[in-house]
Amino acid sequence: MSRGQVGVPVLHGPVGGRVDGVAALVGQLGVHVWLLLLAAGGRACVIPVDSISVHKVESIPLKAVIARAAGARGPASYAAPMADVRNPSPEYVAFWRESHLSTLTTPRPDGTPHVVPVCVTYDPEAGVARVITDGGSRKVAHIRAAGPDGARVAVCQIDRARWATLEGRAVIRTEPETVRDAEARHEERYGRPPRINPTRVVIEITLDRALGRA
Repeated sequence: MSRGQVGVPVLHGPVGGRVDGVAALVGQLGVHVWLLLLAAGGRACVIPVDSISVHKVESIPLKAVIARAAGARGPASYAAPMADVRNPSPEYVAFWRESHLSTLTTPRPDGTPHVVPVCVTYDPEAGVARVITDGGSRKVAHIRAAGPDGARVAVCQIDRARWATLEGRAVIRTEPETVRDAEARHEERYGRPPRINPTRVVIEITLDRALGRA
């Protein structure tokens, strides 16, 4: 780096810039760079200079700073939707067979999301997820209010860095044999039978999307 420039350590290496006439630590651009580095999670900057009376940073390449900070963290990585909810990976299926509490998101009549904790069973062969619940619950009311075609909903479970989301269209099933089947699936996954509830119904979700990192 030539005389008259300063080096600003940014994550994995310095970024150079020309200086001219105003103390770097009080120069407007110097302040902006300082704040940017703090926001990017970089180390505190130390700007070596020959004299405290010199130095406004005029040409530190901000795009390079941003690009380097982003590169150090790595590109954003999200699990893509699976091509077929009936044929997920073995790890994904195994995650849904572990005993985890999940959430169910249903739409209120005004369109806002209603999120509650639930127990979920996932049947990839049928492409269906099931939630057993009381017939008088708000989540059931929301799904019924959406009409005969049901409501768009999502169930999600998280265990540290692992997560999985299933999305689809939910309807309410009340047939006794359907309820008994859902209760048996619940007991198989969670290791205990659900409490007796004569008004129990099944939220049956026909799935069309599965996301996650299991």
